[in-house]
Amino acid sequence: MSAEQLTGADILVRCLAEEGVEHVFGYPGGAVLYIYDAIFKQDKFQHILVRHEQAAVHAADAYSRSSQKVGVAIVTSGPGVTNAVTGLATAYMDSIPMVIISGQVPSTAIGQDAFQECDTVGITRDIPKDITMHTCAYEYPKAVEMRSYKPVDKGHSGQIRKALQLLLSAERPMIYTGGGIILANAAPELNKLVDRLGYPCTNTLMGLGAYRSSSDKFVGMPGMHGTYEANMAMQHSDVLIAIGARFDDRVIGNPKHFASHARKIIHIDIDPSSISKRVKVDIPIVGNVKDVLQELLTQLDTAETRQNGEALDAWWKQINEWRKRDCLKFATSDEFIKPQSVVQKVWEVTKGDAFITSDVGQHQMWAAQYYGFDKPRRWINSGGLGTMGVGLPYAMGVQMANPDATVACITGEASIQMCIQELATCKQYHLTPKIILLNNRFLGMVRQWQQIDYGSRYSESYMDSLPDFNKLAESYGHVGMKIEKPGDVDGALREAFAMKDRLVFMNFITDQTENVWPMVKAGKGLTEMLLGSEDL
Repeated sequence: MSAEQLTGADILVRCLAEEGVEHVFGYPGGAVLYIYDAIFKQDKFQHILVRHEQAAVHAADAYSRSSQKVGVAIVTSGPGVTNAVTGLATAYMDSIPMVIISGQVPSTAIGQDAFQECDTVGITRDIPKDITMHTCAYEYPKAVEMRSYKPVDKGHSGQIRKALQLLLSAERPMIYTGGGIILANAAPELNKLVDRLGYPCTNTLMGLGAYRSSSDKFVGMPGMHGTYEANMAMQHSDVLIAIGARFDDRVIGNPKHFASHARKIIHIDIDPSSISKRVKVDIPIVGNVKDVLQELLTQLDTAETRQNGEALDAWWKQINEWRKRDCLKFATSDEFIKPQSVVQKVWEVTKGDAFITSDVGQHQMWAAQYYGFDKPRRWINSGGLGTMGVGLPYAMGVQMANPDATVACITGEASIQMCIQELATCKQYHLTPKIILLNNRFLGMVRQWQQIDYGSRYSESYMDSLPDFNKLAESYGHVGMKIEKPGDVDGALREAFAMKDRLVFMNFITDQTENVWPMVKAGKGLTEMLLGSEDL
């Protein structure tokens, strides 16, 4: 039987269907019209028409982050591709799997400065227009093997045994985990390990929800805006096990300061290039963290050695002393809405069970600090690249992947305007996230750094002209709310989240003077934290 004859565009669409793709985010243009014509003739997946290519890629990114599916986006050539670059870089920095399909001018026109041509090699691989037009035999492969990509899944048993022996001999152990736990779906194994050992655990910004925040063994987030107890425990531990984390500069601060305290380090990661990249490691283990943790737990079952209970009790006593600093405490007000209290109320109203997306800035850090995540894949943010404008497209992608879930986007008045046109996409596809705008009329994190490091010279950080967000939301067919008094916060949130079938845009007018504390300034060590304005 001869193979079916299909065009390149038909083959592409058929392959997406064969892979079980359910949703594709995109924006049509001349170079991809053959693909869009093939999409029109199929019924296996739904296409989501965004209003800007950057939003298509961000939405596909969040689709992947919030589920075990792979997000897909389609953009045209030239400006379509360049508009997608920020989204590609955002996903790449956080190791998010994603498929982006870009158009290109015909092969004969490449290099001729053709209309809407740009060199996208190195960003993505092109599908030239003439390939999508022409026909060829189609037969879907049963298996695909990439000679250049054969990651090690199973960790070395001997190295895992050494790691366990070191962990059990520790007097001041610390478990430090990152986004790799979530990407590997290894949260169940991590929770078992922490509970079995009884050791303190910290999750990075990308790892929040990997170990449940409601446990007393969770000491909070580490790093630049991490808790006092997490940073002190990271610095003063004698054995540190890093799992799916990469010792980012925003986590350990100054590497020389971090290395000034002697400790043994175990590092588990599927990417060998991440191990000993920034910090020298004593026991490297290359492998899928889920597989490695499963073997570690198996070896723990039969281990003859047990942890030093007396030393561990003393270590917890010290950590609890650090906890008494209550570093996340903030002053309440009857006059001004405190942004931290809004996040706390969102957690209360949603019972801690929502998907939370954020943009980048102060609101992002407050969301990370004050919304306790007990489940993985519930916290969706741009960690590595720090991309403003992702919050609303992220909420779209999350809701497409999790249609019955409660989704909230915590954002700022600067970030939300970068992709605010996607309110139209939400209307068209009946997407109903709740937008929690913490509006302090500033580029908040910029203002905070200017206050601390630049003598309060607020150069171009004040938002002098803002739209009426209520009317703007309503003009797109959504519900708008403006909340100005602390006493109205709880009722407004409950009213908004009760509207299951509506997107509600909530504009909270917050205290302009609030900063994110604690803070480790750039170039400083983990123990050199500013805990409040009194430390300035």
